Amino acid sequence: QLQLVQSGGGSVQAGGSLRLSCAASGYSLSLYCMGWFRQAPGKEREDVARIPSDDYDEYNTPTYANSVKGRFTISRDNAKNTLYLLMNNLEPGDTAMYYCAASWVTCTNFSVWGQGTQVTVSS
Repeated sequence: QLQLVQSGGGSVQAGGSLRLSCAASGYSLSLYCMGWFRQAPGKEREDVARIPSDDYDEYNTPTYANSVKGRFTISRDNAKNTLYLLMNNLEPGDTAMYYCAASWVTCTNFSVWGQGTQVTVSS
């Protein structure tokens, strides 16, 4: 059974950077479409970034929400079985709880979730 354990996050001033990690166990992350999601208090969950599985897209072309495009980078290290989200030029609006999630092969059913990690950006 796939399990995801997140690390990283914390507090940073606007313009700073953070990197989130999502370590997988049980199965290879390369078999899954992986995503990062976030939810701020009182707001709906937002789809931040996705990276396809190796079977679906051998180039692993990522997709991003418009709100983070050009600032965030999603990546996967198959050797370490770990997903990353590098967040640069952070803004107060990026403050939220961040979750990684996995969907088997295609990005249609994110059924396995990490425990979440808080990111707080102060102005």
